[in-house]
Amino acid sequence: MFDYHYFYLIGSVLVASFSQLLLKKGAQGQYDSFLKQYLNPWVIGGYILLFGSVFLTILGLRTLSYMNAPVVEALGYVLVPILSAVFFHEKITLRKSVGIGCIVAGMIIFYI
Repeated sequence: MFDYHYFYLIGSVLVASFSQLLLKKGAQGQYDSFLKQYLNPWVIGGYILLFGSVFLTILGLRTLSYMNAPVVEALGYVLVPILSAVFFHEKITLRKSVGIGCIVAGMIIFYI
């Protein structure tokens, strides 16, 4: 039977992936001072989402085995390039596609 705590872990990975996108957007700008570089809305929003991701992970691991966490966390390596392609129009090269395919294959093999 499928445990609903997996949704917390998957949600945690999704939130962390969006957090990485916000941090990436914040890093693309040019800032006048060191303080403005870290106190802009993109970076602050990214860290807030990252902090929320921690709580979703804690909720997800309440009843699940800890060996499930790395497999679900690997989903982030798939989501970040895909979300970057959607929001930043970055190319997904053949090399990235092969890497994404290997990660997905590993996740499927783990759960079979």
